[in-house]
Amino acid sequence: MAVLLGVDVGTTGARVVGVETGGAVVADASEGYGLAAPRPGWAEQDPEDWWTATQRALEKVIGELDDEVAGIGLTGQMHGSVFLDERDDVIRPALLWNDQRTEAQCVAITERVGADRLIAVTGNPALTGFQAPKILWLRDEEPDHYARVRRVLLPKDFVRYRLTGELATDASDASGTLLLDMGERNWSPEILEALDIPAAWLPQVFEGPETTGRAATGPARSLGLPAGVPVAAGGGDNAVAAVGTGIVKAGLLSSSIGTSGVLFAHTAEFTPDPTGRIHAFCHAVPGEYHVMAVTLSAGGSLGWWRNLLGGDVTYDELVGAAANVPPGSEGLVFLPYLSGERTPHLDPSARGAWFGLTSRHTRAHLTRALMEGVVFSLKQGLEIMQSLGVSCDEVRATGGGARNPLWRSLQADIYGLPIHRTNAEEGPAYGAALLAGVAAGAYRDVADACSRITLHDDVVLPDRARSGVYGELYDVYARLYPQTHDQMERLTTLASP
Repeated sequence: MAVLLGVDVGTTGARVVGVETGGAVVADASEGYGLAAPRPGWAEQDPEDWWTATQRALEKVIGELDDEVAGIGLTGQMHGSVFLDERDDVIRPALLWNDQRTEAQCVAITERVGADRLIAVTGNPALTGFQAPKILWLRDEEPDHYARVRRVLLPKDFVRYRLTGELATDASDASGTLLLDMGERNWSPEILEALDIPAAWLPQVFEGPETTGRAATGPARSLGLPAGVPVAAGGGDNAVAAVGTGIVKAGLLSSSIGTSGVLFAHTAEFTPDPTGRIHAFCHAVPGEYHVMAVTLSAGGSLGWWRNLLGGDVTYDELVGAAANVPPGSEGLVFLPYLSGERTPHLDPSARGAWFGLTSRHTRAHLTRALMEGVVFSLKQGLEIMQSLGVSCDEVRATGGGARNPLWRSLQADIYGLPIHRTNAEEGPAYGAALLAGVAAGAYRDVADACSRITLHDDVVLPDRARSGVYGELYDVYARLYPQTHDQMERLTTLASP
């Protein structure tokens, strides 16, 4: 049986999975890399680190395989900006999805295009994480670097270029640039002209399962790949994770708690939120769309808390102790705005906090309140989706939020919906492998590929009593941001150099 490879160029590392065409995972490897924060609110990485880590992870997986690789699919962190010069060398470290330095450029984009027009064309307002304001920031703040730019790529597409020599992207990942016409599923001449960004800088746009090229001879030989193995367009990590969990039809919702938190619902039509509080993007399924709510620091909040406590404490110890704390953490609420916030506030200056601390509260209380606050933030996105008429009948949990019983229980009780999980928990890399199977001809289409997905027997149902407690606490949570926004803004100003 042939094997399909899925490559995920994530925020903390590159992951590769090998998947038999029957759907079983046969190999898995990860290689980490660092993240630089040269100033508060900045986040950068060296793109060459992505490629180095990807090669190492590919070598490990390929070395474990008994069968030949039939195709490769790519996914990765969205929005990042890789700037290449005329020799296709990297000009400077890439600006990442969680980088908040571009607020002034977002204001300029909104003024040039118009807020309503921007959402009508691109499905989204101008947000600091997107690629377009990063390009304008380079023009405004680093003109010498800007003068050298000849190509702008997204993270996974830089890895594609190193692997195949081809410059290409896909509609789902391109949706997060603020430069794509969502109806046409291609670059918007109107937006590019308004922002004075050359169309020649941007790669050709494909659909997720389309072949964008083949592994070049040099990389294929060094990695042990067969000559000319096809490489699928793939997609942004959230759209491809949705493929990997079967979120390819109406009524299904994925809830991902990784570094960020994401609620993802499939839609057949382009369904933008007029206020821009949630994203409307192209799906990795050809011709389809999705809406998406994003909490910037979800599992990232728990990681920050663990690091603050010291390296000796494990996640299992933290979460295990939190499971013994009563729902509501004895009147303690956490705002997970450690990196600003996207849904629903669109505020890079938002700041995190515990509210309601007393001398009774222990480390376990703070941990549980933190986890509850992350899910409260995601619930705000769910309510917006439902207000737009998006059907949400079943939730499929992914990421860290799928593996831990407390995370699953919190999601069921706070969303008020049953929580399922798939047997394959490899995340976006698994979905990328399925898209590779369509490109390689192993599956007819994405729906056929997703028919290989199976679910765990254990389904977590909402508990009425706990849901009642969380309903009251959620009301408090939802009121805190509006009441503290001005003070958050002042603190952010005070912290600026």
